[in-house]
Amino acid sequence: MDSAMIAKISKAKEYAQEPERMRFRRFEVNFQGRHEAYTVTFDNGSWSCGCDYFSQRRVCSHTMALERVLGQAGLALEGTATANQ
Repeated sequence: MDSAMIAKISKAKEYAQEPERMRFRRFEVNFQGRHEAYTVTFDNGSWSCGCDYFSQRRVCSHTMALERVLGQAGLALEGTATANQ
């Protein structure tokens, strides 16, 4: 392994210990619910989920679970209250 790669691995380890450096703007997750799988997306501050409950309420257990997981990891969502804390 060359020295440049060793330096990059070291920097990656450092960054991984500082999740406050990261702000998620956009991602897509395949979420396996109790009864079926749903596609959950986050795009520039807005959640979307393919479940029926989300289509009625604009929030659901799948989006709330992802917010909890990201929050526990110390990661913020850009464009939401979580990002401003």
